[in-house]
Amino acid sequence: METALDWGQARFPPSPFRMRHSIPPQARRYFVSGHVQGVGFRWFVERIANELGIRGYTRNLDDGRVEVYAIGLPNQLTEMNARLWLGPPRAKVAGVEQEEAPMLEYGSFRIDYA
Repeated sequence: METALDWGQARFPPSPFRMRHSIPPQARRYFVSGHVQGVGFRWFVERIANELGIRGYTRNLDDGRVEVYAIGLPNQLTEMNARLWLGPPRAKVAGVEQEEAPMLEYGSFRIDYA
């Protein structure tokens, strides 16, 4: 016979810690346009990603834009988007497009030189 003291059956309300960490990470791809190559933009993105705890990569595209693939929680991705609009001092950001992206495995954030 089980009683209310049987820990195997006890029901506890969800802890705030578990609730706060139950939001799954999301992946986004950003395309930053303007004067964003040759001005330290990728290093800027890498620094911001590491500050925010975002995983993924950034790279220059042949059309003059910078691509950013980012994996993080929604609030981290919102902050990343805001900072991409600012860019480093020598950059002139004209636009930031974003789209949902498939979840890929990245353990950290890196600059892709390909």
